[in-house]
Amino acid sequence: MEKLEYYRHLIRKVLTDYYELDAKSTNSSLKSALIFDGEHDHYLLVVMGWEGQERIKGNTIHVRLRDGKIWVEEDWTEDGVVTDFLQAGVSREDIVLAFHPPHLRQYTEFAIA
Repeated sequence: MEKLEYYRHLIRKVLTDYYELDAKSTNSSLKSALIFDGEHDHYLLVVMGWEGQERIKGNTIHVRLRDGKIWVEEDWTEDGVVTDFLQAGVSREDIVLAFHPPHLRQYTEFAIA
């Protein structure tokens, strides 16, 4: 399988696993949704619903493919999706922690861009 196709498959699998985990949650007022845009290579797990009178809506995970690398735009999971990607054999050089400012990425163990 071509590298980008493998990354697309892996991202969808990892986000689906988190979605299924969240579906088993006892909090019934908030629901998760998967959004996969394969044409533009954006993959999201969002949460939405109501807590009392307050509307809750936000990204739990946002990952995209850009320049042949996995860009983690947002990640509010406990262990981080990067852990899942590394365990699946993705090299650190192919992962960008895009939630860090560009000038600070050089201090991570991952790709700068």
